Amino acid sequence: MMSRLPDLQQQKQALVQHYKWLRQYGCNDSHSGNASFRWHDDVWVTPTGCCADTLTTDDLVLCHIDGHCGEGASLDAPLHVAVYQKNEQARALFHSHGPYTVAMTMKEKSFTPIDFEGQYYFPEVPIIHINYAQYVELAPAAVAQILQDYKVTVVSGHGVYACADSINLAYKWTCSLELSAKTAWIAKQI
Repeated sequence: MMSRLPDLQQQKQALVQHYKWLRQYGCNDSHSGNASFRWHDDVWVTPTGCCADTLTTDDLVLCHIDGHCGEGASLDAPLHVAVYQKNEQARALFHSHGPYTVAMTMKEKSFTPIDFEGQYYFPEVPIIHINYAQYVELAPAAVAQILQDYKVTVVSGHGVYACADSINLAYKWTCSLELSAKTAWIAKQI
């Protein structure tokens, strides 16, 4: 029996649901982070300043792989497009502000999880250091470059970018990294 691929509306619903879960499980506050998925040459992105609690599929903003970003798209929309341009396997990208990940990566060049699952999934997590004033200008190329070879990267003091070939897997990488960072933080307290 052939499996049926999800259609565009199912992908939109999945993105909204997973984005809400990031808020629900403490990886974002009510209005932080952003998410997208690639659908052929289209990129559907959460809107700028959106509230995860009230986001609907109708709120998602259409962008294009050529770099055109629709009105109201997240400030990070050019970054999402850059990731898809550099990584043809990527079909979903999540940006989150998990507090343990942000805290554990503030001053490091990379993060190495101490837990088994973290080591299995992320032997090394590269950390990008970008001056706040240059974030919008420099982050798209820097994040896209790293996500060609890694599942996740962190912009120091800001948060996680996780990409995968599905919405669910990009969400998993985001949550797995946050749990690894939390485990490392707890271990430092002992």
